[in-house]
Amino acid sequence: MVFSSLGKWAYNMSGFNQYGLHRDDCLYENEDVKEAIRRLPRTLYDERNYRIMRALHLSMTKTILPKEQWTKYEDDVKYLEPYLKEVVAEREEREDWNKNH
Repeated sequence: MVFSSLGKWAYNMSGFNQYGLHRDDCLYENEDVKEAIRRLPRTLYDERNYRIMRALHLSMTKTILPKEQWTKYEDDVKYLEPYLKEVVAEREEREDWNKNH
């Protein structure tokens, strides 16, 4: 319970939720993340792009969303995580194979 309260506090303090972004929208785009994004189904990809474009517009106009539209900690789905895990596992398997052959 302490971790979820602390996690919720940190989530709200990060500020990205005030722009309607999800945690996975804010990941640093290294090669693994870029490949995971490329593998997203079209609907998830389009939703992600919409959130990012809206956040950029809000940032440029120095505004945030109304509080009822902020992304809630409980509603933030780690939509990229399964694709990212798959990409990382494939890369590690490739690296291991290259080391041994």
